[in-house]
Amino acid sequence: MSNNIPHYWAIVPAAGQGSRMGNTRPKQYLPLHGKPILQHTLERLNLTRIKRIVVCIAENDSYWKTLTLPETILSVTGGVERCHSVLNGLKALQQQAQPHDWVLVHDAARPCVRPADIDKLMTQLANHPVGGLLAIPVRDTMKRVSVLPPNPLPNPCWEERGVEVVETVSRENLWHALTPQMFRLEALTLALQNVLNQQETVTDEAQAMEKLGYRPMLVEGHADNIKVTLPHDLNLAELYLQQQEFS
Repeated sequence: MSNNIPHYWAIVPAAGQGSRMGNTRPKQYLPLHGKPILQHTLERLNLTRIKRIVVCIAENDSYWKTLTLPETILSVTGGVERCHSVLNGLKALQQQAQPHDWVLVHDAARPCVRPADIDKLMTQLANHPVGGLLAIPVRDTMKRVSVLPPNPLPNPCWEERGVEVVETVSRENLWHALTPQMFRLEALTLALQNVLNQQETVTDEAQAMEKLGYRPMLVEGHADNIKVTLPHDLNLAELYLQQQEFS
């Protein structure tokens, strides 16, 4: 293959603890449909077109070696926030990838992403100058809220304080951002480094690119590409995986 034709690589930030799951084990290692969540996620990304997957794990991660993984998967130490982890992964890739190569960043806790959607993302954006991400249109009525003043309880969470509606937000032109998110190695590295230089954080890679003036493309995926965040998400992810087996 010519060096002028970009390759595809993947990064999975997996250094977080997932505290909202209420479990001592990091959520990416919780059992789901017979395997740890992260095992499912990496199997979905282990596609022929993706040369290597870099997983960014916590320095004291004792669960990583319990996974069954192909040799093409590399682990590096992650960081405090997602953007730190992804930047560490990008730096690891710079030793073997080209600046114009594509990098797909995918959440560790999205085990139900369809390989067909990943392929769709790579195919539709193969010649795009910026890149983009999987997403789905917002279908529900959206409300902007205000959190009520705290009650006398110490450190109350928002559920205990209550929220009230401030306004209804038009759902027109609103989309839910999913992953993978795919950008050029050099451009994404510069974007994330810019964020950190400004002492800011971002919630996804597209936001970092937007801060440099880029306009990522959206590629419509499927709603079953959920992120396991709360305990009940495990049951939903289990259902989706079962459905996908028979579809």
